[in-house]
Amino acid sequence: MTNLRTAGTLLVLLSLIACGSNPKQEEDLVVDTEQQRLDAVVKPVTIDGVQDFSSIDPNSIAGRAPLERVIYFDYDQAELRPEYLSIVAQHGRFLAENTDGQVRLEGHTDERGTREYNIALGEARAKTIARMLQLQGVNPDQMRTVSYGEELPVDDAHNNDAWAKNRRVNIIYEIAVQN
Repeated sequence: MTNLRTAGTLLVLLSLIACGSNPKQEEDLVVDTEQQRLDAVVKPVTIDGVQDFSSIDPNSIAGRAPLERVIYFDYDQAELRPEYLSIVAQHGRFLAENTDGQVRLEGHTDERGTREYNIALGEARAKTIARMLQLQGVNPDQMRTVSYGEELPVDDAHNNDAWAKNRRVNIIYEIAVQN
């Protein structure tokens, strides 16, 4: 009987240890799969991604917004680097003055780490930019965050230069494209 009780206690302890959090993982976040499906079908008009500039009305929100729209991060970090403070501040002022503007903050990571960890890290990066924009007076309803983790690299190489390019948040101004 005591062996059974000891085995039961040991099983409970092992279960609790197995459920403990990984210190590297900030939180488990689920990618908005419906949004991913939409994004795969409907490509946004971007400037950094240089899709189709002819469809951007220079008088529209996307046409008037600051042009630098990619914020890069250090390895395994979601902290804003000092050299990007002024860029985020420009976007913040612009969005605070143009309350009809909507922005999607897309968090990305390099390929290192688990898929789950990278989704969480990409989300943390996007939320860092969202918090900075809010400090500039941007209404939270004007922004949404999404994490793609390692799924959409801009450089497929497996080296430090490629990884540095992939650790980013893209600031995407969402506009209605007239056909």
